[in-house]
Amino acid sequence: MIRNFDEVQKLGKDGVDASLKSFNAASKGAQTIAIEVADYARKSFEHNTTAFEKLLGARTLESAIEVQTQYARTAYEGFVTQATKLGELYADIAKETYKPFEGYFTRAA
Repeated sequence: MIRNFDEVQKLGKDGVDASLKSFNAASKGAQTIAIEVADYARKSFEHNTTAFEKLLGARTLESAIEVQTQYARTAYEGFVTQATKLGELYADIAKETYKPFEGYFTRAA
């Protein structure tokens, strides 16, 4: 139980500090994710362009199908890898965003 005004004031200050740290962690995490997504988009575009050029250079239907199959395989693998990486980043952001509040709520009660 909160006993006096000084405790209430300290608790309020601690809450603001924790909120600012949490927001900072979320902001840094969002920047990291934006960089990852932009990098993946760039790599994906380059991969698409290369595959299209190979497809245009295919002399037979078999080689065109092979190029398309290889493109689909690597595009899928790249997507799964990127989705896994983003999932881990989101989990890390959630942990870092919550970290400033660890113990805060038990002190407030």
